[in-house]
Amino acid sequence: MGARKRIRAEKIKEAKKTDYFAKLNNVPTSPRKMRLVADMIRGKEVNLALDMLKFSSKEASGRVEKLLLSAIANWKEKNEGVRIEDANLYVSEISVDSGRILKRLRPAPQGRAHRIRKRSNHVTLRVASKVVSNENQEN
Repeated sequence: MGARKRIRAEKIKEAKKTDYFAKLNNVPTSPRKMRLVADMIRGKEVNLALDMLKFSSKEASGRVEKLLLSAIANWKEKNEGVRIEDANLYVSEISVDSGRILKRLRPAPQGRAHRIRKRSNHVTLRVASKVVSNENQEN
């Protein structure tokens, strides 16, 4: 491996040490329905996002709530002794990608068949800490 590649790999490795995320693969919900819930919490503080998910009537919100709790647990694992309220955690990034599609056939009139697509998705959620700079505190 060349020097540039090694240096770049080390930078990526260091960045991943401060990156706290959780992934959920092959969720049997259509990506379109899951994106509605994801858009609801993107950029919000963790406590506010948890409340929004808890009281949402959407079925996908339960799964995203569990995923957010997992990302918070990953953050706690590396930051022992620091409270969530003091760290100003927020949902920095949440993405919903299409997963595998199960294809089924539904009988139709006159000997025909219609295809049913049962969609699934992959959700990736990243949690970050808002750092308040000293310049803002002085003013």
